[in-house]
Amino acid sequence: MIRENAIATPGVGIQLEQVSIRYGNRVALFDVDLNVPRGGITALIGPSGCGKTSLLTSVNRLTDLIPGCVVGGDILISGETICDRSIDLIGLRRRVGMIFQKPNPFPLSIRKNIDLPLREHGIRSREERATILESVLKDTGLYDEVKDRLDAPALALSGGQQQRLCIARALALRPEVLLMDEPCSALDPLSAGVVEDLVATLRGQYTVVIVTHNLAQARRIADEVALFWVPNGSGRLIEWGPTEALFNSPRHPLTAAYIRGHRG
Repeated sequence: MIRENAIATPGVGIQLEQVSIRYGNRVALFDVDLNVPRGGITALIGPSGCGKTSLLTSVNRLTDLIPGCVVGGDILISGETICDRSIDLIGLRRRVGMIFQKPNPFPLSIRKNIDLPLREHGIRSREERATILESVLKDTGLYDEVKDRLDAPALALSGGQQQRLCIARALALRPEVLLMDEPCSALDPLSAGVVEDLVATLRGQYTVVIVTHNLAQARRIADEVALFWVPNGSGRLIEWGPTEALFNSPRHPLTAAYIRGHRG
């Protein structure tokens, strides 16, 4: 594993220490050490099956829901371990939002997609919920598009609008971290571009980790990039560092081959 010189981003948002993930007898990810800069956008790249999504879901403990999945090592967010079995998982998932590959709005109105999680997390004031609703819809560029039909079904929105609504729903809980698993891959190119531009605006406000197979996208929006591979059947972190350094001067031959399209 090769570490490039760190970028000048103060603080560490997520710290992974010797993280390994196993499903039964199969090791999906082995011995990962990685510091994710606070407030930056970090892209995880690499071929399918190298453990990127497994790593992503371990950061908010969704791996707990998978029978036979065991996570070893330690994961810290803002210096606090999340691996203790006594941790408040509801509180953790409020701090760590998750956006999936396929948009998954609730089969409710646009308004209730934001209102429901706010009420579930204890925000009783209707006025406060309305203020947050308007704020996050504006932050995601949706407000002007849906302000006159907030009580219409969310599932009637286009795919790109649904994905932005899911991002708005996550932002409504004011997370520290936003995890994104290929958030543009199920969208048409125009909608994908809108979501990509939105992700770029989150820089400095949230610690964002995004899994993507789109190398051009990683280069456009990420501050740091981490390449994973599958040597000997288990995913490993091969190289990570500032985006331009990794793309222009890769130090590991696998990185060079992958970004030039010779492997992957």
